[in-house]
Amino acid sequence: MPLYGYARVSTLDQDLGLQRAALRAAGCQVIRAETASGTRRDGRTELQALLDFVHAGDTLVVTRIDRLARSLKDLQDIVHELKAKGVSLRATEQPVDTGTAAGKAFLDMLGVFAEFETNLRRERRLEGIKAAKERGVYRGRKPTIEAAEVRRLREQEKLGPAIIARRLGIGRASVYRVLGKQLPPA
Repeated sequence: MPLYGYARVSTLDQDLGLQRAALRAAGCQVIRAETASGTRRDGRTELQALLDFVHAGDTLVVTRIDRLARSLKDLQDIVHELKAKGVSLRATEQPVDTGTAAGKAFLDMLGVFAEFETNLRRERRLEGIKAAKERGVYRGRKPTIEAAEVRRLREQEKLGPAIIARRLGIGRASVYRVLGKQLPPA
């Protein structure tokens, strides 16, 4: 019964080293790792590769359940997928055993707490943005499109929106937005 490890961090400044070491110590020969948000499953290619690869009798190992998913629905979907394939799930730092009722209940509680933590972070971030706006110090993201350059290319060089978009490396819809025009019908 082979052990396959999955490690995940959310940002580039976080380190996967500790998770990899823990997974190796747990006996994982193959470890897939990625830097991606745990709040959504889409875009997590390493996780999907593991889910596609594992077979009956295998065990998927993570250090903590929140490395696998930060959404209760995603966690339940992953566990359901693993169970349908006959694959067990184990966490090195938490007593998770998906083969028992108590282990399944504990897994669900961990999933609820991971999602709760994510929601709290989101609320704190939005409160901070609101307070910064009230103080007049929050301006939002800096514009990535130089509206003056879009207008100059249109007026002086008489370029069309598609060519402007290609030249500036932006979307055609962004050019239309700057120029205040509607997109032509597709």
